[in-house]
Order: sequence, then structure tokens, then C-alpha cells
Amino acid sequence: MNATTPLLSPCHCAKLRRATRAVTRLYDERLAPSGLAVTQYSLLRALSRLEPATAGDLGAAMGLDRTTLVRNLKVLSDRDLVAASPDPADGRVRHLRLTEAGRLALAKAEPLWRTAQAELEDRLGRPGLDGLAAVLAGLQTFGG
Repeated sequence: MNATTPLLSPCHCAKLRRATRAVTRLYDERLAPSGLAVTQYSLLRALSRLEPATAGDLGAAMGLDRTTLVRNLKVLSDRDLVAASPDPADGRVRHLRLTEAGRLALAKAEPLWRTAQAELEDRLGRPGLDGLAAVLAGLQTFGG
């Protein structure tokens, strides 16, 4: 076996993680001209639909643990794509929103994301994607 031959594993989790890395790589490559990784694009897109939202709202909607969410939000905040402001009724609560730069970044990334979506659909075909969506929906019920 050489370095380019994948290690065949009977482990379902290992196979799923390998597939996830391959799909993430596809999206990251297509989104590269926008300056966003697919994880960042997904957060911006979710926030655009929820805003204003608390970190808890956003984390729950995306199925992310707090540590992962905060780490990713910090990157977006440092790039001035997301801003947080205190709730007028409860200063301990912070509401997240896209900045103008965040909206522009999302708009620039949208057609690139659509390209990645189309490539994946071409690769798997509609029946394959429908089956994958059903399997993934079932898997999301684990651990929760």
C-alpha cells in the first residue's frame, strides 16, 4: 500500500469522517475566491436567517457546541463580518448580527457555494443526494 491508497477500515465513523473531509475540501476550494471557508459561510448564512440571534440560538440551529461556535465566531468577528451588541433589556445577553462586510462576503460567496452544490449533485446524482439526505437526517438524531 502506498501513501495515496486509502486505508480501508470497517469503521463506519472513519468512513464518514473521510467522506466529510472530501466534501469539505470541495466546498473550501470553490469558496476560496470569497475568502471564506465553508464553515464560515455556513455560520454567516445561518446568522443571516436568524438575526438578531444569541450565540445559543445560532449554536442550537447549527448543532454546534459552544466552544466550536465561539472559536468560529471570533474569526468572523475579527474580520468584522459579525458584530455583537448587548440586549437592551438584559446586558448579559449579546445579540449577533452580520455587519455590512459580512453581508457583502456572504453575497460574494453565494454563487461559489452554488457551484459546489451543483458539483456534488452532478457527482452523486439526484437519487444519490436524496438518499444521502435521508441517511444524514437519521444520523443527526444520535447523541441528542
